[in-house]
Amino acid sequence: MSIAATRILEPGQIEAPAGLIRFLILAGRDLFARRADRFRFLAKGHSLGNYLAFLALLAEAQQVALDQFPALSLPGPNEQALCREHGMPLLAARSWSRDPAWRVALSMILQRMEAAALPSAACETIAELRQASATELEEKADRILAGDLADISPRELPFIASALQVYWVRMTSSLGEGAFGRLEQGGICPVCGSYPSSGIVGSDASEPGLRYLCCSLCASQWHMVRIKCSSCESTRGINHFILEGSSGAVKAESCDDCNAYLKLIYLEKDRQMDAMADDLATLALDMLMDSEGKERGGPNLFYHPGGLP
Repeated sequence: MSIAATRILEPGQIEAPAGLIRFLILAGRDLFARRADRFRFLAKGHSLGNYLAFLALLAEAQQVALDQFPALSLPGPNEQALCREHGMPLLAARSWSRDPAWRVALSMILQRMEAAALPSAACETIAELRQASATELEEKADRILAGDLADISPRELPFIASALQVYWVRMTSSLGEGAFGRLEQGGICPVCGSYPSSGIVGSDASEPGLRYLCCSLCASQWHMVRIKCSSCESTRGINHFILEGSSGAVKAESCDDCNAYLKLIYLEKDRQMDAMADDLATLALDMLMDSEGKERGGPNLFYHPGGLP
């Protein structure tokens, strides 16, 4: 399989004035149900079909946990205003004092997955996580939120990350878009300060042709102009790579200045695509970018640096 590179001026490089563009789009309460459907669709005939089918079950469990999530204490108007004034993420992943309720979500996810017909290795991991102490789980969560994915077992990562995603989506959807402001650094999530897993062009909730980065943790989408590196914000040496023979629905946008890349998902090609699911379904593009010496600009919390579980 080979890779094709293009350097082009795309529609959307010159966009409407920032004040006229919807800056932030929060994840809907049906996020995980829609993601489960997408994983299930992508699993058919895919070389990673078994893992994608597993993630479909995991996303269904996430939706159940989100629907049954207990009430939470959230930052009030004064704290919201302070963070907006100083350009700080209100729910910063690395410093937010987590409510123990995220572990309730993990327990619900594990219980749901326990009832599925999973391979023995996954069942063993579920049993181990059920026996883990609160301190152990919090330490694992700290490492994931700090980006230290290599220090987490590949088998444990999807389960713990899935519960953290549910927790953050529950908080953001409860607060609403008005609670959050812009950050000086355009390449990190204005809600929780995490890095994006991918970018989306042509979101249903925005004007056609605009690019939104999608958070790897809370699934919030925030606007960033196109032909601009999401890692270093350079506008020089931006290239787009696609797999030869593909539809071009997923491209890798790379930067010559910092050598990073991030995938872009073009919804005009398929309105059902999902930022996380379609990223995982195109790992062949990641492997080719790696062969080009490029590094991902943001994680997918269901993909361990050491490979799939």
